Amino acid sequence: MRWWCLLAVMVCVPLRATPLQDAFAHLYNFDFDRAHRSIDTHVAAQPDDPMGPSVRAAAYLFYELDRLKILQAEFFADNKKISGDDKLAPDPAVRDQFFTSVARAQRLAQARLQKEQGDTSALFAFSLTEGMRTDYMALVEKKQLRSLTALRQAQKYSMELLQRDPSFADAYLTHGISEYLLGSLPFFIRWFVRIDGTSGDKQAAVAHLERVAADGRYLGPFAKILLSIINLREKRPYVSKRLLEDLTRQYPRNRLLRLELEKLRKRYPGS
Repeated sequence: MRWWCLLAVMVCVPLRATPLQDAFAHLYNFDFDRAHRSIDTHVAAQPDDPMGPSVRAAAYLFYELDRLKILQAEFFADNKKISGDDKLAPDPAVRDQFFTSVARAQRLAQARLQKEQGDTSALFAFSLTEGMRTDYMALVEKKQLRSLTALRQAQKYSMELLQRDPSFADAYLTHGISEYLLGSLPFFIRWFVRIDGTSGDKQAAVAHLERVAADGRYLGPFAKILLSIINLREKRPYVSKRLLEDLTRQYPRNRLLRLELEKLRKRYPGS
């Protein structure tokens, strides 16, 4: 009966999160210092893993988006704020650290792909970093047209990843973002913008993001943040409020999520 007792202990004692999972948890709590410390632990143990510098790039990106108040709902609800000419003041040191981390992640990912074509970790790192380059160029530098090149690359890698492993839920994030961005463009501009595997279907965008929110290993909370923003833009504030309520329970130290939830509760009382 010893094996049964051992199994009972294994079931009752939760598995310890990996340093990379810890890093994402700290990231969603906007605890960037602790996120970097968890990334340091992961990199020390797995220096050749492209996910280490990929998540470090995410930490720098989230820090800058938070500092510049880009993650506030009002920013995304107003198209003029997204695409307008009002210049932001990015931190040059953070910018250098962000792009250095992206470059390192992509070098490690390329080295893995040379050893093993179709390595899913490498493909995910490429998709993730190209997606973050898209965000930085479009939202911080206001270079929306130039950012489309990075978005196309992110979509290419995520499509290849899903061909290799259709169950890799996190890879659907890029599909969701691509579908929604293309679907939000004016019709006449859509004639000139082409992204492989994307038609501009907003319902498909929401379905992809809901899949990530439900099954994503790393990006589920980020998908919920995006879904909250999309539902607010699409005049579904109560859906947005429910998503934020879930996120604030999961990440109670994230002051921005609490602030945005409080705004929605005041603006849209009731369930």
